[in-house]
Amino acid sequence: MKKITAGRDNLGEFAPDFAHYNDDVLFGEVWANPVLAPHERSLITISALMAQGLFPQLESHFKMGKENGVTKDEIIALITQLAFYTGWPKAWSAFNLAKEIWKED
Repeated sequence: MKKITAGRDNLGEFAPDFAHYNDDVLFGEVWANPVLAPHERSLITISALMAQGLFPQLESHFKMGKENGVTKDEIIALITQLAFYTGWPKAWSAFNLAKEIWKED
């Protein structure tokens, strides 16, 4: 997985400790733990973000998920499954984001 610098890029000067935790701990250590593959971590993270309705973060994680090998068919199946547990409107919103990310697939 490529090194994440979003924390430092966006908050480095304003909240350097938070940027460190984001880039080095969450995306450095936690995402690097070999117990779960990046593909699995992406599916888990996407599920959690969709459940909470955090669509700006969901868009970023859709992109990361695609980089981690999440396919169009997998994301469609995941959003459909989650629609029944998280709510139909969240699924509509997630599908609108997903179809932009996976439009070329």
